[in-house]
Amino acid sequence: MIPDPTAISGAKLPAQPDPLREKAVQLEAFLFEELLRVSGVASPSPSGGGDSQFESFLRRAHAEAVAGSGQTGLTDAIYRSLARSAHGQGL
Repeated sequence: MIPDPTAISGAKLPAQPDPLREKAVQLEAFLFEELLRVSGVASPSPSGGGDSQFESFLRRAHAEAVAGSGQTGLTDAIYRSLARSAHGQGL
């Protein structure tokens, strides 16, 4: 019998990434980024025109932070929906 490496070192092995969970987080980030874009929530551009060169990066960073926090519950809802679809299609 091969010993469990975590029993020897006491370290926990990292969990395997879940592709459905990753897609759910990406989708929530995309949706939140679009929400920020169309709502116009941003500081005005110094040039007086539309988006400054860096506003899209800032929106993306905010959206990824919100999606990664898991506090909206949207990622979980998307994940459950994707999981049901995957199981229903025999994936």
